[in-house]
Amino acid sequence: MIAADIRLETGRLLLRPPRIEDFDGYAELLADVEAARFIGGDAPRAGAWRRFLQQPGAWFVQGFGMFSVLDRATGEWLGQTGPWRPEGWPGNEIGWAFRRAAWGQGYATEATRAAIDWALDNLGWDEFVHCIAPDNLASQRLAKRLGSTCLREQNLPAPFEAHRVGVWGQSRAHWRARRA
Repeated sequence: MIAADIRLETGRLLLRPPRIEDFDGYAELLADVEAARFIGGDAPRAGAWRRFLQQPGAWFVQGFGMFSVLDRATGEWLGQTGPWRPEGWPGNEIGWAFRRAAWGQGYATEATRAAIDWALDNLGWDEFVHCIAPDNLASQRLAKRLGSTCLREQNLPAPFEAHRVGVWGQSRAHWRARRA
């Protein structure tokens, strides 16, 4: 399947690989100090552009990456979620980041469930993780809602080795049992 053809729909959301028209929403996310705090920090628009290109690049090179998450009713870009596996990473990650306007409405839970199902169905992963900063309580709550537990703490690989994270996660079997 070609990445451009991948579309996941939930009750309220559309998930698909990132497109150029998603950049304004992404730039808004990275311009917000609080929203970007745990995803590498805020960045001006030019820096956001360079980081934005990571996900389409991951789709092209690896065949997967984070999905853009859009409101099905309005087409508004809300955030991103999905599989992510940089070199040296602590595991096969399912990550997420959402604009502040999307917080507290259940979008991250709804979208990430669909992304996990897709990753397990299409990538052959037997387990997945979420790398979460110790003081990122909102993401820890989301990980718990998804059924993940904190497996260990460790530093991220270079050049992020100064960042200690909780490596949350679960097995495919655990995920499937909870979804049944």
